[in-house]
Amino acid sequence: MSIVTVQLGQCGNQIGREVFNAICSDVHGTHGLCSKKENESYHDACKERFFCEEESEVPVARAVLVDMEPKVISQTLSVAARSGYWKYDDRSHFCQKQGSGNNWANGYSVHGPRHKEVIMNLVQKEAEKCDRLGGFFTIMSMAGGTGSGLGAFVTQCLRDAFPSSFILNHVIWPYGTGEVIVQNYNSVLTLSHLYQSSDALLVHENDVIHKICAQLMNIKQISFRDVNQVIAHQLGSVFQPTYTAEGGLRYSRNPLGDLMETLVPHPEFKMLGLRNIPQMPENSLAYSTFSWPGLIKHLRQMLIANAKMEEGIDWQVQPPRLGSSLPPSHSTNRPLHFNTSIANLVILRGKDTHSVDLGSFQDPSLYTSWLNPRDAFNAWKTPRAFNKYEKSASLVSNSQFLLKPLDSVVGKAWNMFASKAYIHQYTKFGIEEEDFLDSFTALEQVISSYTIL
Repeated sequence: MSIVTVQLGQCGNQIGREVFNAICSDVHGTHGLCSKKENESYHDACKERFFCEEESEVPVARAVLVDMEPKVISQTLSVAARSGYWKYDDRSHFCQKQGSGNNWANGYSVHGPRHKEVIMNLVQKEAEKCDRLGGFFTIMSMAGGTGSGLGAFVTQCLRDAFPSSFILNHVIWPYGTGEVIVQNYNSVLTLSHLYQSSDALLVHENDVIHKICAQLMNIKQISFRDVNQVIAHQLGSVFQPTYTAEGGLRYSRNPLGDLMETLVPHPEFKMLGLRNIPQMPENSLAYSTFSWPGLIKHLRQMLIANAKMEEGIDWQVQPPRLGSSLPPSHSTNRPLHFNTSIANLVILRGKDTHSVDLGSFQDPSLYTSWLNPRDAFNAWKTPRAFNKYEKSASLVSNSQFLLKPLDSVVGKAWNMFASKAYIHQYTKFGIEEEDFLDSFTALEQVISSYTIL
């Protein structure tokens, strides 16, 4: 099944381009360990998901690009075309001459309704090119105006127009130190609206990715492109084809559906986090060896201690002892910093994946009590290595990983709202104080639900 990617705003378009780059370089890479047949079926499955082919025989990304300013889109189109490996359809983009001024209300209430018809026509055309549509993958920032406001509006339109298709929103969490004075307002409004219309939100935090660039990739002067390439590598490690069943003979045909079925057992819990190991500069790969037991041990501890990268993991954090009669959130057996999961998916790529022991992820103490651990954990595998890594493991987790940042953003936004700061910037575009209150209420419910896991 095919996925239509919708790239929204500057951030969404720049990351989207890097995602397609990462996927293409993986497909065209050398994978001597796999048979020719294995490589061909991997290549075909990838192409069906992300590309359609035109007469030029250069794969064309299944994507719609939207921004309210033309500069980023024209750069994105030309850089993709210059790669020679893939390109965007020249007709699958929409831009205007003026942005949303970092104002969520401008993107949501003005640009959205004004340009709905033309944007949804582009999406419809892209969907019609798919033999079988598996759903939509939107990429957007939370802090600015177009990506967040227009992104929330477009997601709602996708839900209305394609009620039975899966929608996964990839959301970039802003730097904690602040990019935009009203970013907490924009974030609260974005998340609360996406929570209503999408099936799941896959979140990357800018601060975390910045740290990975500095500490794991050894990059001295970190650019947005460096950050975006790390994000794209992690996304590729999840979305490239895998066998979802043990001993599977064909690659999964429904990537978004499989992801939702595996990780979102209840509509109250839609927040997904992503960790990927190892991550290192390309020139270090030749000198590094990894064992599966070592990678799995690190990945599990990253999960339970809520570490976002393999450096600086707190090894003191351990799962709570089972058998306590008190509810988990009040139990004296519950470690302070333990990250409880609802569902986890481990994706293994590379040699000897069939022999990997994943029993440590099936430990019932990792999970909330209302799900059977057998249903809460899944593993997908492929013997084909990913982007030059002989062995690599990714973890997509529905857990309490985002509680602290979410609580912080809602708290900061509430403090601003209580003093009526900048509210007039939103009301002039039709967003009323009641809309803010509804958004706060929705997210406080999400925080409460994840807190009592």
